[in-house]
Amino acid sequence: MKSAGISVEPMDEQSFRFEVEARDPHCGARTGRLHTRHGTVETPVFMPVGTKGSVKALSQEDLRLIGARLILGNAYHLYLRPGTEILSRAGGLHGFMGWDGAILTDSGGFQVFSLAQLSKVSPEGVEFQSHIDGSRHFLTPEGVIDIQSAIGADIIMCFDECTAYPATRKEAADSMEMTVAWARRCKARWAEGERERPSQALFGIVQGSTYEDLRVQCAAELVDIGFPGYAIGGVSVGESKEEMYDVVGWTAPRLPDEAPRYLMGVGPPEDMLEAVEQGVDMFDCVMPTRNARNGCLFTSEGKLNIKNRRFCDDFEPLDARCSCPVCTTYTRAYLAHLYRSGEILALRLNTLHNLFHMLELAANARKAIRAGRFLEFKRAFLETYSA
Repeated sequence: MKSAGISVEPMDEQSFRFEVEARDPHCGARTGRLHTRHGTVETPVFMPVGTKGSVKALSQEDLRLIGARLILGNAYHLYLRPGTEILSRAGGLHGFMGWDGAILTDSGGFQVFSLAQLSKVSPEGVEFQSHIDGSRHFLTPEGVIDIQSAIGADIIMCFDECTAYPATRKEAADSMEMTVAWARRCKARWAEGERERPSQALFGIVQGSTYEDLRVQCAAELVDIGFPGYAIGGVSVGESKEEMYDVVGWTAPRLPDEAPRYLMGVGPPEDMLEAVEQGVDMFDCVMPTRNARNGCLFTSEGKLNIKNRRFCDDFEPLDARCSCPVCTTYTRAYLAHLYRSGEILALRLNTLHNLFHMLELAANARKAIRAGRFLEFKRAFLETYSA
């Protein structure tokens, strides 16, 4: 089995930095290197989602096996359980989960959006009821920075308000303005402790729904505040693909060229390639792992539903063009048997394959960019991949 192409190098220095390595001359696609205290990660990169300190169905050894070196955790969920006191005593999330690669933590803004029935938003912060035990909590931008400091992630996110879709222009503008105000407060709190934790980078998040002028304004104000990296948030919340592509097209070129650009919560292969073309460097999504647990597997020729009866006596590899440990060892018939029998192994193997597929897609995109042929690579991939 070959690695999915994400390298890791130990660093002597503690500071976070990003450098652009190569650019495709025919579009905005670029490759880069994220230098963190826990290694150097090549971009474009797909980050497996380990919301609660675990990528569902996989061990940390599994993640290393397929070449993952940057994963995502969620501050909201980790704050509620196991809690920042336990994480601090464990030496942060890295020590707690036994992970030596890099970690990015989302601030919890999306959970405020997705659990809106349990929360109340005000300019001061968010009052919410725990979905675990019903206890009441109040999160502020400053508190979210403190939580992520205790978690010890290499990259942390500003607290933002994820705008619902659809939203009126006034709703989107109010949400965007609150996001910028919170970003200023997050930056101030982060700066207070930067000397003690120079390795931890804070990213700002661009909001503004599907309104071009609001996205442009938000990007400009965040750039004026100044962050080591920037994210495009508030997408994949119900809008059409065309609207999402428009948002990326409006926003990515207005973010600093020397800073990494992160498209939050977007994972379908075709969407990732579209955003790479626009100059986006980082991606995450639960969709590949969630689909895997439901029997929907990614292949070079499109999605495959392993639950279908026709695979019960199909003794071909899942994907003959894939070099992951699943495709080089097991047949479609065996994978179908595991899933239809309710075997736990089905969840692990399916997830292992889908994540390898995403990591390998990012690695192949990097190779194509370096060769100046990304658009050709994208076109060839989409011709054989059925979304």
